[in-house]
Amino acid sequence: MGARVAIDHPRFQWAERDIFIKRVVADCMTHACHENASGRQKLDACCQYGADVDAGERDAILGHRAAIAAILDDGPAAAAWFSTDEEADPDFPSGRFVRTRTWGEGCVFLAHDGRGCAIHRAAIETGFELHGVKPHVCRLFPLTYDSDSIVLSDDYPDYSCAQAPSSPTVYRVARADLGQIFGPELVCALDRAEKQVAHLRAL
Repeated sequence: MGARVAIDHPRFQWAERDIFIKRVVADCMTHACHENASGRQKLDACCQYGADVDAGERDAILGHRAAIAAILDDGPAAAAWFSTDEEADPDFPSGRFVRTRTWGEGCVFLAHDGRGCAIHRAAIETGFELHGVKPHVCRLFPLTYDSDSIVLSDDYPDYSCAQAPSSPTVYRVARADLGQIFGPELVCALDRAEKQVAHLRAL
């Protein structure tokens, strides 16, 4: 973690300064992703390893299995979408999480005929609410969090969406999702920190 800024919030006490400075493509579906280390083009590159999913989100995803499975024309049945072992982690809303399995060269939810997440696509096509269903760690990327801090994901620099010069800051791209996931109080606290960082940079 880089330099931090204190924030006034019941759960989170710190924000990494770079979330207000570093930039990221706002609409990844219009971006031709590549891996910075190899230069290789890889669409949906940040989804290639799968994702941690809160146990409650897993159950919600399985509650929409028919709509999602209809899109996953290339992938396995719903019973094989997730690892079978739950792990304990107090940072997750339910206190437990599982991991999505990979299929081919990416997360199992990429196994369809287009780009992007099948959960997100199913929500758009059938009208169910994304919140509480699409894994919140996916919605926040390249932002993430630990016990008391909002931070950049470790693999933020790995992909070409990072540091696109005309793009918004990571915080601005994730701001609405942060509010929906953690509540408006966190957004207010981060807005104040954002102004503080901008003021200090202007001196």
